[in-house]
Amino acid sequence: MAWIRTATAWAGLGLALTLATGTPAQAQVQQSADFRQRPPEDEVIYFVLPDRFRNGDSANDRGGLAGDRLATGYDPTDRGFYHGGDLKGLIEGLDYIQGLGVTALWIAPIFANKPVQGPPGHESAAYHGYWITDFTRVDPHFGTNDDFRALVEAAHARGIKVYIDIVINHTADVIRYRECPGFTCAYRSRADHADPAYTAYVSAGEADIKVPAWLNDPARYHNRGNSDWYGESALDGDFAGLDDVATEDPVVIQGFIDVYGAWIDDYGIDGYRIDTAKHVNPEFWQAFVPAMMERARARGIPNFHIFGEVYSFDPAQLARHTHVDRLPTVLDFAVQRAIQDMIAGTEGPDRLEAVLAADAVYAGGPATALRLPTFNGNHDMGRIGRLILNARPDIGDEELLARTTLAHALLLTGRGPPVIYYGDEQGFTGDGDDKASRQDMFETRVPDYADDRRIGSADEAFDTEATLYGRIAALARIRAGDERLRRGDSLIRRADQDPGLLAISRLIPGQPGETLVVFNTGSVPITANLVVESGSRDWRGVHGSCPTQASRPGVVTVTVPPLDYMICVAEGAR
Repeated sequence: MAWIRTATAWAGLGLALTLATGTPAQAQVQQSADFRQRPPEDEVIYFVLPDRFRNGDSANDRGGLAGDRLATGYDPTDRGFYHGGDLKGLIEGLDYIQGLGVTALWIAPIFANKPVQGPPGHESAAYHGYWITDFTRVDPHFGTNDDFRALVEAAHARGIKVYIDIVINHTADVIRYRECPGFTCAYRSRADHADPAYTAYVSAGEADIKVPAWLNDPARYHNRGNSDWYGESALDGDFAGLDDVATEDPVVIQGFIDVYGAWIDDYGIDGYRIDTAKHVNPEFWQAFVPAMMERARARGIPNFHIFGEVYSFDPAQLARHTHVDRLPTVLDFAVQRAIQDMIAGTEGPDRLEAVLAADAVYAGGPATALRLPTFNGNHDMGRIGRLILNARPDIGDEELLARTTLAHALLLTGRGPPVIYYGDEQGFTGDGDDKASRQDMFETRVPDYADDRRIGSADEAFDTEATLYGRIAALARIRAGDERLRRGDSLIRRADQDPGLLAISRLIPGQPGETLVVFNTGSVPITANLVVESGSRDWRGVHGSCPTQASRPGVVTVTVPPLDYMICVAEGAR
């Protein structure tokens, strides 16, 4: 097919990268020596669910519990239960992760969880880590606190930062309501029901299950029933039955500052991703964030990265949480949706142009936007391969590979630290969102995972010769070797309204040079003249058939094959 890059071209790319960035060993030594000084925008992040990555110690598969799967949570044949991955497995996989070009590891919550919950006949396990009972201890299914310390130390020795996924909005589902004995209790508003809206209680067997102890007091929760996801209930409702913490309570505020401050003090971690951040009142974040940043500075961590999950595709809604909540950054769902629509061919490149034009609305403006983690897909919405297939169900393997490659190129050359969702580099697609997108990296026993459609070649687990592993690693090295791709402004040179060309110049104000990235999301080759800086006369190609010289001052002519991209560099004075 015309859009598939030849093996020779990819081999040439590898040579160009070696010349540009030095040997992997040299890069590792430099990276390890100064990793604390890297600003957040310099990172390439790998997001992983420990349970689904690698089983380093089969002795902890059942979390030290006895009985059937409803007691232990372990059933490697069911995608809704624990499969055996753990922190020792992550340590064993660090070379593989680093080989992908990753510089920061984002780990789904590692804290002790309620192993199984849910109504009878519909139970599932906390393999994902979001049903926390003990905020001070690693879940026994994943290992021990010492295992986590060993992971952080091993990652830091490689220059890889460690971000922990944290939850504050809710805990595991422990509280019950006397007026509503079931698992789905309707939200009761303050207008219609004074406190207490429900009579909350905890069964005797779970009265002291939460740590710290103040979390066992039902008075520390809102107890108003399930959220309707809008209005008052968006802040004070139970998240699908999970106990909604009263985060306006001074005891809760100080309690979580102490809990999460201790993880910084004790382990020297490098950042927090905040789950369900938009469901917590702004006043909590206004107290919590400065406290965490101060703890990090005191620990000698100058670039502690905090990014909240605000599930919205509207830049204005995302930005509001940087102004009102004063969150330093949020996950960039707006960029995700724009890339998805462009790559699926449902919208033109002007979709991304509109998103980037809104960078000024964030608190701190474009400088803050440079630090918003970007991503193609995740454990909730599904993988980029599946999102493409949803829009183009009859797509062939070669075109699926081309579109997926283009999605990663957009991610890794764009503004904001890119997040690679574990398994994407092995070509995972999944069958949908949530559990359907949380496949095992090791040999799976789940039928729905075993028959997964794969993108590109991948002959075995953790295959470093897999097609997408190599392409993502190459893009990560390009990013690492070009400061403009990590820290530069994004100046749109062309953005078609239909599938076609997107051209972006990455520039650092006051510095000479320009990196031009051009993408063709259409199905035919496109030749075009593009405006560039007047001083950008001589060009070298990093990827694709770049021009060697400007056509005339301030203009270059490019030809981009369908579903392909080019990265071109000019070092001349501007």
